[in-house]
Amino acid sequence: MLILVINAGSSSIKYQLLEMNSSVVISKGLVERIGTTGGTITHRFLKDNVLEKKVIKQEFPTHVEGMKLIVELLTDKEIGVINDPSEIKAVGHRVVQGGEFSIPTLISDEVKNEIKAMSPLAPLHNPANLLGIEVSQQFFPDTPQVAVFDTAFHQTMPPKAYRYAIPANFYTDHKIRAYGAHGTSHKYVRAQAASYLKNNNAKVITVHLGNGSSITAVDEHGHSIDTSMGFTPLSGLVMGTRSGDIDPSVLFYMVRECGVKFEDLDTLLNKNSGMLGMTGKSDARDVEAAYYNGDTDSVLCLDLYAYRVKKYIGSYLASLNGADAIVFTAGIGENDFNLRSLICRDLDFFGIKLDEDKNKNLNSPDDVVEVQTNDSKIKILVIPTNEELEIANEALKFIS
Repeated sequence: MLILVINAGSSSIKYQLLEMNSSVVISKGLVERIGTTGGTITHRFLKDNVLEKKVIKQEFPTHVEGMKLIVELLTDKEIGVINDPSEIKAVGHRVVQGGEFSIPTLISDEVKNEIKAMSPLAPLHNPANLLGIEVSQQFFPDTPQVAVFDTAFHQTMPPKAYRYAIPANFYTDHKIRAYGAHGTSHKYVRAQAASYLKNNNAKVITVHLGNGSSITAVDEHGHSIDTSMGFTPLSGLVMGTRSGDIDPSVLFYMVRECGVKFEDLDTLLNKNSGMLGMTGKSDARDVEAAYYNGDTDSVLCLDLYAYRVKKYIGSYLASLNGADAIVFTAGIGENDFNLRSLICRDLDFFGIKLDEDKNKNLNSPDDVVEVQTNDSKIKILVIPTNEELEIANEALKFIS
């Protein structure tokens, strides 16, 4: 049973082909620099139980050329893993903003119109996600296409968590509310944590730290009851280029007193702030290197970054009335032992105690690992996320 997962960006297509009976990735890759020069596809294919790599450099004027080459490589006589595209039984698509869709959805013209209508809330993502869907439909016209929304997992939040204290008509007429993001990742790692703990009723705080970062409180029913991202992915934690939480009055002041044009605020907060704004570097690895060299801006940046996560952990412990585990996941969460240490420091009042040796020695795990001390009341887990597998599992439901 083969499922293809597509994550289309504005200039890229990330893909995975999974054999669902064994949850094995038999091919995956990334098409980069679509619509510009220097196009590249990095394609991996399963051969003798090893994912071999083939890199091709060619121009991709549009996403159509990128998808065409993906299909050609998947069916290639020498390195192909399938004989015909019809062997793929469903295509699952990551869609960042799904509004109030609460479950994955079989894609129709109506669903595509809804995805387009929600594009102002995720202008960097939804148009590209929609383009990926339309291109995929050209190459797999008779294959079910399923939209899996990053926002869907958070539709279980109660109104007290997702509503804003502004006049009600902005919600009733314009749907202004908190939607969250990274829901596919949060849902996946919470399920992994519950399985590992052998406790389906585990209350878990999931901490997804990457270039984009968010934290979610998941209750004993496996429901998201609060999350740090809001109306858009801008709010909450400090990120690679996003500011995270900021007093809205700062924006008024910037326009009135600092010479910032109103139309430039979006770019300022989404693309020029966060780690980049504080240090001149948007990659946490570069900030980390400068941190160890004593760069004062980088030290402040990581201290502020960790402090923001710590505050949300405290907040969500209150929302959940305690937790069984804290889960770190995604690029930074899985691979940056120093930031995990900074975040967990001085949380012993809550019974959260990090084992520094385990935290360092078990960095970048392939499976679930525990990094708390023996007397910690709350488990501290590091769990590799797998959004593609979660999307594939959701798509599978439409053909089972």
